[in-house]
Amino acid sequence: MGYRLALVCSAIVLLSISCLSHAGVTSNYTRVAEPSEEMPLETFPPPAGLNAPEQVHITQGDHNGRGMIISWVTPINDDGSNIVKYWIADSDESTKKSAEASTSSYTYYDYTSGFLHHATINGLEYDTKYFYELGTGRSTRRFSFMTPPKAGPDVPYTFGVIGDLGQTYASNQTLYHYMSNPKGQAVLFVGDLSYADDHPNHDQRKWDSYGRFVEPSAAYQPWIWAAGNHEIDYAPSIGETQAFKPYKNRYHVPYRASKSTSPLWYSIKRASAYIIVLSSYSAFDKYTPQNSWLESELKKVNREETPWLIVLVHSPWYNSNGYHYMEGESMRVTFEPWFVENKVDIVFAGHVHAYERSERVSNIKYNITDGLSSPVKNPSAPIYITIGDGGNIEGIANDYTYPQPKYSAYREASFGHALLEIKNRTHALYTWHRNQDDEPVIADSLWVKNRHFLPEEEEETLSGNSSA
Repeated sequence: MGYRLALVCSAIVLLSISCLSHAGVTSNYTRVAEPSEEMPLETFPPPAGLNAPEQVHITQGDHNGRGMIISWVTPINDDGSNIVKYWIADSDESTKKSAEASTSSYTYYDYTSGFLHHATINGLEYDTKYFYELGTGRSTRRFSFMTPPKAGPDVPYTFGVIGDLGQTYASNQTLYHYMSNPKGQAVLFVGDLSYADDHPNHDQRKWDSYGRFVEPSAAYQPWIWAAGNHEIDYAPSIGETQAFKPYKNRYHVPYRASKSTSPLWYSIKRASAYIIVLSSYSAFDKYTPQNSWLESELKKVNREETPWLIVLVHSPWYNSNGYHYMEGESMRVTFEPWFVENKVDIVFAGHVHAYERSERVSNIKYNITDGLSSPVKNPSAPIYITIGDGGNIEGIANDYTYPQPKYSAYREASFGHALLEIKNRTHALYTWHRNQDDEPVIADSLWVKNRHFLPEEEEETLSGNSSA
């Protein structure tokens, strides 16, 4: 009864949004195509105080939602700089607990990082606000977070969705547009963080400035990370031959909790969602670790408990943009039959610096004799959403193919972010928010129907110029 009421209330709210049904729409909204201007390093100075903790970010620390990984950086590895103290928000501070972080640093070409601290705290209560403190003396900094509700089929939860963010003035718009909406509870991030590799010698200071840039959000709600091509940082010309070196050192994820052998692919449960993160830039064919892991992982998903099955990957499988066209094709051919068989609800990708949402389509009946090689509508297939439109330094990807393919429902060469508001086991409201005139504008919206409990066609999409 509760989830039906929530659905009715949300429908009433949507009546106030100007709606337009569209199928196969290329938006006529025009954004400047030139690269966005990157914010200078001095925009993000270290926080005040001796050895003050900085670049604070959190992510889920276990598979079920009762753990949190808290990460931060200090310039000096003094006594106490690797300790996090935490307590329930409405409890006496005398109940503070503490956890010790693992600490490391890394070198990259002519750069040496600060001390990178990662502490995993477990046994947290569900659906509870916690405070946590880092640092010592006058340099102590306090933050907070909410744990998710216990997993269940009708547990409502709202995810922000961001990709290819970078640290430009457009990136700043995207981040603060997301933060201005109180609905978001955690971020699904589909890769390409700092874009340090777009600078001479992969300027590692850009990793530091990026950490300071996203801290106002990432220190207070978990960001669920996927790695993109700009995280590879493979540069043999300057002696750097360890792929993903800065990313793996700076961003820890709970991959072991899902029996993964790599932090580049893993899964978590959060509220009514089961999130699977894959790596476009690691081996994925048969007999590889990622392939074996995904095959066994999909069998573990209990849709009666977590009905919403969501996948994050960087390189899109369905993309009608000339930029990075068909780069995800090999992975699609490998994994798409499994996604259809397991009725994945949504696949979020980045990489292409524009926005696109597909119909529910599949292309798994290829036959060299009959020539069956075109995507067809399939009610068991995911919706594929490309959201590599965070605002990075490389600018907009505006080279769409024409005519618009039948599998493409809506596409627009703009920057922005999305929200996925899971209401219950059958419905979720998906909205994409364009950055326009300093305001987040709902440019694409869809009531998504769960493939396990309500495998019906999504008949109507909504669009307009209503402020979020």
